[in-house]
Amino acid sequence: MLERPRDREVVCHASAWDIDLVDDLRIKMCVEITGEDFATVHHELGHNYYQRAYAGQPYLFRDSAHDGFHEAVGDTIALSVTPEYLVRIGLIDRAPDPSRDIGLLLYRALEKIAFLPFGLHVDRWRWDVFSGAIAPADYNRTWWAETARYQGVAPPSPRPESEFDAGAKFHVPANVPYMRYFLAHLLQFQFHRALVRAAGVSGPLHRASIYGSAAAGERLRAMLEMGASAEWPDALEALTGERR
Repeated sequence: MLERPRDREVVCHASAWDIDLVDDLRIKMCVEITGEDFATVHHELGHNYYQRAYAGQPYLFRDSAHDGFHEAVGDTIALSVTPEYLVRIGLIDRAPDPSRDIGLLLYRALEKIAFLPFGLHVDRWRWDVFSGAIAPADYNRTWWAETARYQGVAPPSPRPESEFDAGAKFHVPANVPYMRYFLAHLLQFQFHRALVRAAGVSGPLHRASIYGSAAAGERLRAMLEMGASAEWPDALEALTGERR
């Protein structure tokens, strides 16, 4: 599914699917022609290429080194969606001068750095719910108390304890562990830096794209093909030369 159906309600949250753990790979997404969705498509394709790469592993190893790796790979690919990349694929005529990058950098900071406290908050709250440390009657109160603690954010209006505001985040009712995204927001820049170096690209990382680099592709593929057959520090070292 790539377009929102007109005849029924669907979950449009983007996701990548490995139907048979072999080669039936799909993306579920209600694509709109926006810059955000363009980057999201690259992210989801990152998942699909990871799934394709480890398909040759024994069944139990057909997964990422840990959950954070799967999300990090998708985000690493999206980091190569740079102005220069857009020129090369014909979407824009000319890349803006680097002196005008402040908007791009601020957007990236809001997207990546501001996310970290939220990424930590979601799973810490979920873990306390699962352990019983937070009673059902306190779900909403503690959600907002921890939102204020980790993010410094308050609700726009008083929230009754009978509501379940955490459920507005897709991953909470879908029971998708969220720590993977917190870890991925750290790992993706480590991956990106290593691949940019392998590609021999110079200049600031936020302008560096590995598009078209066979050397970077081989480095990435070698790690992806490992799947879950090795400990995650080994997979990290295969890609970056570092174990943490």
